[in-house]
Amino acid sequence: MVKINEVGTLEQDGDVAVLTIDSPPVNALSGPVRAALHDGMLQALKSDAKGIVLICGGRTFIAGADITGFGKANTGPGLNEVFDALENSTKPVVAAIHGTALGGGLEVALTCSYRVAVPSAKTGLPEVKLGLLPGAGGTQRLPRLVGAEKALGFMTTGDQISAADSLKLGIVDELVPENDLRGGAIAFIRKKLAAGEKPPRVRDRDEKIAEDRKDPGLFDRFRKANARQFRGQLAPEMIIQCVEAAVNQPFDDGIKTEQRLFGKVIVSPESAAMRYMFFAERQANKIPDVPADTPTRPIKKVGVLGAGTMGGGIAMNFANAGIPVTIVEAKQENLDKGLATIRRNYENTAKKGRITAADVEKRMGLLKGSLDMNDFADADMIIEAVFENMDIKKDVFAKLDKIAKKGAILATNTSYLDVNEIAAATSRPEDVIGTHFFSPANVMRLCEIVRGDKTAKDVINTTMKVAKTINKVGVLVGVCHGFVGNRMLAQRQIQANAILNEGAMPWDIDRVLYDYGFPMGPFAMSDLAGLDVGWFKEKSTSSTIREVMCETGRLGQKNGKGFYDYDENRVAKPSPVTEKIIKEFAAKAGKNLRDISDEEILERTLYPMINEGAKILEEGKALRASDIDTIWITGYGFPLYRGGPMFYADQIGLAKIVERLKHYEKQMGAFFKPSALLEKLAAEGKKFTS
Repeated sequence: MVKINEVGTLEQDGDVAVLTIDSPPVNALSGPVRAALHDGMLQALKSDAKGIVLICGGRTFIAGADITGFGKANTGPGLNEVFDALENSTKPVVAAIHGTALGGGLEVALTCSYRVAVPSAKTGLPEVKLGLLPGAGGTQRLPRLVGAEKALGFMTTGDQISAADSLKLGIVDELVPENDLRGGAIAFIRKKLAAGEKPPRVRDRDEKIAEDRKDPGLFDRFRKANARQFRGQLAPEMIIQCVEAAVNQPFDDGIKTEQRLFGKVIVSPESAAMRYMFFAERQANKIPDVPADTPTRPIKKVGVLGAGTMGGGIAMNFANAGIPVTIVEAKQENLDKGLATIRRNYENTAKKGRITAADVEKRMGLLKGSLDMNDFADADMIIEAVFENMDIKKDVFAKLDKIAKKGAILATNTSYLDVNEIAAATSRPEDVIGTHFFSPANVMRLCEIVRGDKTAKDVINTTMKVAKTINKVGVLVGVCHGFVGNRMLAQRQIQANAILNEGAMPWDIDRVLYDYGFPMGPFAMSDLAGLDVGWFKEKSTSSTIREVMCETGRLGQKNGKGFYDYDENRVAKPSPVTEKIIKEFAAKAGKNLRDISDEEILERTLYPMINEGAKILEEGKALRASDIDTIWITGYGFPLYRGGPMFYADQIGLAKIVERLKHYEKQMGAFFKPSALLEKLAAEGKKFTS
């Protein structure tokens, strides 16, 4: 074995040279990795080996570029030099893939003569998720293997695909035994050597894109079909233009187009926001006073109280992770309904091919239904998901205190309530924590983890790790009404309703926020949830527009009429009835409605949220501005390419935020008064996220 450098080795197995890259944790394309690839190839070409295997140590093949190095000067050989060595090799090179070959890692593999993978491996070009495009030849080589349409779908979603699908598409040439990647890769290259093939180059393949040239409408159809998904983003359009170049230009010209367009996306505000969020999500796991080596409690069995929408979704998360769950309900009919809903959800997922029928049965087998809370006695963690009422929650926790074993974590799935008050109903407040899941809990990624005043550090560390185990983004927050997300959302809702009362129509407000990047505005969201949620006919006093809507039978999508009118396919259109209700409500209140600009709508809905975020930081209810942004991106539909409300504020400039808040404060009162922290940072020229 010859050591190339600190991350690379070269050894010979008969007539095959094996170049191994081992740069933990993910073999990212750092300077040393590029040097090992380049220099290792040169040495392999000088050897008497006839074929070359490129393989990686550790848990994965090259998983992508080293994004911490973006914008920094390169050390060692550049990727182009590495690719030249691989692609122009006079000896066939096979990339042996395990773990993931993502981004630059897959682009490395595409410059090799062949690719083999173990069945558990995955491939992907996820650059779009960072507001980028595959900038190392991926947009030019991939269409030559799989065709333009499949390449476009692959790159504009950034999703990973399985080794089996990679084989079907032609990204990999053969699957090799799971436990013998090296042996399988060597056998594969020997088979090719025996056939006497000249090492093939992906760049020379033309059959797929030749077919694409016969379909000039392909790209505009793709744009149109995905316009809603791509809105507000630069990278998807740049990827489309790159693939157009792959189809219509010679390879070297296409590479130049890719490089030119990569230069555009890497300096775009969208990419800056998305790269910021990549690190923000990871930063959320770091809690200054709960170091990584803090002990954790074993979580081998979980109890969930409540089999409704939230309880069932929470239970599914644990079953998905292979953790047994006992679900307790008060009535058999509710339990049966909850378990039936879970089964239906799993079966629908299986119909889409995401899991197998065997997976459905395996996961359902991990769920045990019960009507007796005493069945929680052996649970390591119990999550309560009952009605959002303090008296009910306290009663539940007093009972759990008597039932749960010593050391069990008692978690409350509350959206607003005081976790300290709930914990005080027990004799062990140190074991109590908030786990605010978002609906539907089996789909939404966010879990606000609420730290009580007495919550033990090992309980915090365990719960953060549990969130990761069940594929959630856990963000630690402090106790306050609504915690971080709902507390900020309330500010937006207050202003949306105020603007409605001043003259803007619901569809005007929704349009502004939709155009900003939200999946829907507050009034479309209200229609989806149901306007009558929390409304009681016998207590209704016609004191708000929403109450009047409910009193006149306008309940939202559920009955085809809410703020909007809906057709049989639930397609919304502005409602003249709603407009009449709003105008009559204003007339009764003696208000003169006015025209409100889009700019004012955006400022009045977003800037108070930002101001509330500053107050949350000031009070220490969130550790970092980036944690607030992570909550809003993963839980509330804030557009990823905006980077979250606090990052967005930094991009706008805090001085401007303060100036506009003071403008509205002068006109409309103390609601808009800037927080002390916001004013301080603005005066000092600082940022929330610096």
